Amino acid sequence: MKHNFGAGPGILPHEVMKQAAQAVVDFNGIGLSILEISHRSAEFEAVLDEAVRLVKELLNVPEGYSVLFLQGGASTQFAMVPYNLLPQNGKAAYLESGVWANKALKEAKYFGEVEVVATAKESNFTYIPKDFTIPADAAYFHITSNNTIYGTQLKQFFPSPVPVVCDMSSDIFSRPVNVADFGLIYAGAQKNMGPAGTTLVIVKDDILGKADRKIPAMFNYQTQIEGGSMYNTPPVFAIYVSMLTLRWLKAKGGVAAINEENEAKAAALYEEIDRNPLFKGVCAKEDRSSMNVCFVVENPEHEKAFLKLCDEKEIVGVKGHRSVGGFRASIYNALPITSVHVLIDAMQEFAEKNK
Repeated sequence: MKHNFGAGPGILPHEVMKQAAQAVVDFNGIGLSILEISHRSAEFEAVLDEAVRLVKELLNVPEGYSVLFLQGGASTQFAMVPYNLLPQNGKAAYLESGVWANKALKEAKYFGEVEVVATAKESNFTYIPKDFTIPADAAYFHITSNNTIYGTQLKQFFPSPVPVVCDMSSDIFSRPVNVADFGLIYAGAQKNMGPAGTTLVIVKDDILGKADRKIPAMFNYQTQIEGGSMYNTPPVFAIYVSMLTLRWLKAKGGVAAINEENEAKAAALYEEIDRNPLFKGVCAKEDRSSMNVCFVVENPEHEKAFLKLCDEKEIVGVKGHRSVGGFRASIYNALPITSVHVLIDAMQEFAEKNK
């Protein structure tokens, strides 16, 4: 058995993969693959309707919000957000808490003024900035809830005088959030929701239509809302697998239940990092992510040896991002706590061998 700590595309529930594999051959016994049915068919419309319904149910999405399944990944949203929300002579506020936040604010600069309210760049993003003021004249305030590369996470969200836009790509559905606190939430599917290929967008309807610019149809949220996520052919398979994953999450007890599991996994792993003399965490303890646990070895010469031990124990995906090195254990919703304990056992064995 492989223990998959990959940062993304990440682990999916085994039962979801079995259902998806069957659907590739024969979807719901109709004699056709999910890959070849029409997106306008009653069968796929039922899939999309259920996926939207499950998003609303699991996140308690209030009235006045639209749920979309789009293409282009979260990176397309870096441009789509300001295209739709930032007036030509307006200003947007951004919190620079990591690489993806930095990429998002760079895209926004093509559309208007960007004010970076705070940054953690000087520390290589080892903490979440907290002492800043959100300008009341901004069109919106953009944040990234979880930083996969650096292992930091916003533990609470900031009160804002303007609509909050949040990139939740790596912790969507991992913990309860109050959707009403946000003007727009977006998330690539490939961490906690499904395979790469679709991006979830939850947008408050009344913040749209104020950017005073012409927007191409594919990049216009209003067009996508009116088309029910089917202005063009949607990513059928990615939406189907996302729907199955959301079904799985509901059956487990929903977001509150999975949050308890995620906190238990993170607590166990961070406890070992803090206890084990060969390893150490890399970011501020109060900002430690419950999704991406980043750590290093005290002796850099041990890095390759520990990765070799992980490989022997079928622990995969723990090598840190190329820009920071070290190790990163991504403990997304579908990763069982048993896999976390396999990693902990490996860390303890490695410490014993290298006293």
